[in-house]
Amino acid sequence: MGLSRHSTKAGAVDPGLTIHRQTSNEKIIALAGNPNVGKSTIFNNLTGMHQHTGNWPGKTVLNAQGRYRAFGQSWTLVDIPGTYSLMAHSAEEEVARNFLCFGKPDAIAVVCDASCLERNLNLVLQTMEISSRVVLCVNLMDEASKKGIHVDPKVLSESLGIPVVTTVARDKKSLEALTDAIRQATDLPEISGPPVLYPKPIEDALSLLTPVLSEKTDGTLNPRWLALRLLDEDASLTKELTSRLGPSFLEDSVLQNACSDARELLRKEGIPPGTLQDEITAALVRQAEALCQKAVRYDRPPYQFRDWKLDRLLTGRLVGYPAMILLLAFLLWLTITGANFPSQVLSALLFRGQDLLSGLFLRAGAPDWLHNMLVLGVYRVVAWVVSVMLPPMAIFFPLFTLLEDVGYLPRLAYNLDKPFQCCHACGKQALCMAMGFGCNAAGVTGCRIIDSPRERLLAILTNSFVPCNGRFPTLIALITIFFAGAAGSIRSSVLSALLLTLAILLGIGMTFFVTWLLSVTLLRGVPSAFTLELPPYRKPQVGSILIRSIFDRTLFVLGRAAAVAVPAGFLIWIMANASFGGQSLLALSAGWLDPFARLLGLDGVILIAFLLGFPANEIVMPIILMAYLAQGTLAETENLASMKLLLLSHGWTIQTAVSTILFSLFHWPCSTTLLTIHKETKSLRYTLLAALLPTAVGVLLCMLFTGICRLF
Repeated sequence: MGLSRHSTKAGAVDPGLTIHRQTSNEKIIALAGNPNVGKSTIFNNLTGMHQHTGNWPGKTVLNAQGRYRAFGQSWTLVDIPGTYSLMAHSAEEEVARNFLCFGKPDAIAVVCDASCLERNLNLVLQTMEISSRVVLCVNLMDEASKKGIHVDPKVLSESLGIPVVTTVARDKKSLEALTDAIRQATDLPEISGPPVLYPKPIEDALSLLTPVLSEKTDGTLNPRWLALRLLDEDASLTKELTSRLGPSFLEDSVLQNACSDARELLRKEGIPPGTLQDEITAALVRQAEALCQKAVRYDRPPYQFRDWKLDRLLTGRLVGYPAMILLLAFLLWLTITGANFPSQVLSALLFRGQDLLSGLFLRAGAPDWLHNMLVLGVYRVVAWVVSVMLPPMAIFFPLFTLLEDVGYLPRLAYNLDKPFQCCHACGKQALCMAMGFGCNAAGVTGCRIIDSPRERLLAILTNSFVPCNGRFPTLIALITIFFAGAAGSIRSSVLSALLLTLAILLGIGMTFFVTWLLSVTLLRGVPSAFTLELPPYRKPQVGSILIRSIFDRTLFVLGRAAAVAVPAGFLIWIMANASFGGQSLLALSAGWLDPFARLLGLDGVILIAFLLGFPANEIVMPIILMAYLAQGTLAETENLASMKLLLLSHGWTIQTAVSTILFSLFHWPCSTTLLTIHKETKSLRYTLLAALLPTAVGVLLCMLFTGICRLF
């Protein structure tokens, strides 16, 4: 069920934060929490398929909204971005803070991890300073119990003065207590828990400023919390207040005088504005610690020996990097081996569909040129893209999601944080780079998790240096034909996976180099720090993994690739069938490009195939075969052995194969990726730079390799 929004007049609350109520008694509930606390699982189990996902207005941050029914009425659940703090330092934290402050939710449910409650309570205390209707959901009780951690919700509720429930998010029945607590929080009078107690100088400063804000805000914002933020000189909140309440709010002389007096008092007590946030954070930590001492009991040390051994293995200096490489090789081997047979079956089915379409065109009396263009041109290109792209993605994306679900991907980012820091970039870029293996467009979109605009741009511009799923068919075919021996054997698949891993490592190395080069030239800057949580190792949810990987990633990426393959099919068919001077436009273009291509160790046919493969990299090899066979449609070969004979007969050598592999690794991104880059950067200049960078690297490497080969 989709969600619509209010249209509001200028000066009112941002329409992007106000959720439309379909009925007068419908309640809006914000779902908050740290990352990796099971918040999304709770959201999915409560709302089911009644969800809507989009971007927060003006932000490249995803939001999720959904409805569920309970107690005879409809409830709208808004899953705000995972955040560690409401003292915003990133786009995600700004969105979370702004919705809690200005979105007017009827209640806020804060989800915490029972196994690390002390750290999570920081967000709970900050949320209670904003809203008087807060429910604390202590989740992952099953995992906490396994670790010998016991949480007493009654003690927590008495200490905080708010409803506290315990849940196991995977068990839908355990969420009934949460929905009941949310109902109570919205039905009962406003709940006011004890405020966080700050050092006396801060409390004295608040006593000067809070009464003025109480009068000016008229209950729309918590005056005590707002006073803290103004004293802390929170620039992002100041901007939001100006845009939502008007510039006159902060320009009021009474408020400005009160702020000046409060800041002067803090300075006299040795707390200048630059250190105030540290004092606030320390007070929050002390109160969270005191709460946990009363409500949490440990049977044994919270960090299990098993987790320690795994982390020592997967994040250690000596073993961490080899473990990453071996895991990557294993995933590639599974993808290569597992995709072979399904790809052949899918290809046979789709090309059988071509015969059915041809029969329909024949019975309809359609002209040959129309049949050839639509069936042998457009349909065949789309069928090739789907049959080559779908099986590897259907294997790779679930495997990638599995690593995310068990908790390995944050450890991957931890391992690669130091290399990226050396390149003056952000360690989160490792996660975006890993997503690029499936699809560079998805990797570019994933760069939204990086807070710094400079570092986000670095990640976007270099994401295409790792090969995406669309380049794998060409790389695998050439590696298997020229280097791995007889196709189909275990030895061949293992060797292909290892060689493909080496090629990918070259791409990763080039990512580091180009990132460093950009960061010391066009995009100078100091790397920023970020909070990276290493979540506990968890048993993966297979059903959720399949749904997320297939619907959110595989079919989404495949749909975009198929959409751009349609115009590509038109263009390829026209160039292969339109002739000039007795030669097709495809052959003429290849001949014109041949002199330059020879400098790269290629030939004109290979280069024109990469140019025509701009909409989808999967069709590069079929175009090469089509041009060599002088056919008017994409060519099929019975097996890799016959493909090798065809390539050798047209002058291919080991040098040609290596040059083609290098150029396949490093050339312009596909059209879908470039469109995504333009959407994310809103800059034609950076989009062109993203296409030029890998192309320049590919041209230089190919020319260097070809020159060395000719020299020796």
